[in-house]
Amino acid sequence: MEEDRMEIFLGSMDTGNSEFLEKLGEEALAASVPIIRRQTQSALRVLVAALRPDKILEIGCAVGFSAILMCENCSARITTVENYEKRIGPARENFRRAGVEDRVELLFGDAAEILPTLTETYDFIFMDAAKGQYIHFLPEVIRLLRPGGMLVSDNVLQNGDLLESHFAVERRNRTIYKRMREYLYEITHREDLVTTILPIGDGLALTVKKM
Repeated sequence: MEEDRMEIFLGSMDTGNSEFLEKLGEEALAASVPIIRRQTQSALRVLVAALRPDKILEIGCAVGFSAILMCENCSARITTVENYEKRIGPARENFRRAGVEDRVELLFGDAAEILPTLTETYDFIFMDAAKGQYIHFLPEVIRLLRPGGMLVSDNVLQNGDLLESHFAVERRNRTIYKRMREYLYEITHREDLVTTILPIGDGLALTVKKM
């Protein structure tokens, strides 16, 4: 109950996004397309506004909601990766409608195949893809993150499953559970990284690559 009251109170302080992005969020939810949660939106706005990255890499584009949100709050150029073909057309159209198509490069394909082909380094990386793949993406993500850059990983608490015993998790979710626990252990224990995990949205991990 206290958590619900806190969430309602904090939500009342959130001034929201642009009119375009609010409408896009409503459209996405109506079509059952997942977008980042309200608290995560707020955190992402503040992070990119404070860090002012020049180059952002996003893993998991969907219909472009979070990429547009980042464009609205900083002047970075964004490379975003999406492997679900049916979302590519809508994402490109949304970038056009938002007036950011000249700042966003959308790559279609499996991130596991695309990431090794990238040669630039990025100031900020936002990971919002299949949770069971985070641990597999990590080596390439760290390679692509510049020293001093930040990696933001969304949905790391799996709707609270990660707090439960392995045996309390539904069998079909146990592989994701195991891989996410491995991922969180890795990013919190690597000597070249410093990480904090925030209990907002569905869990947000903020990781900085040491200089």
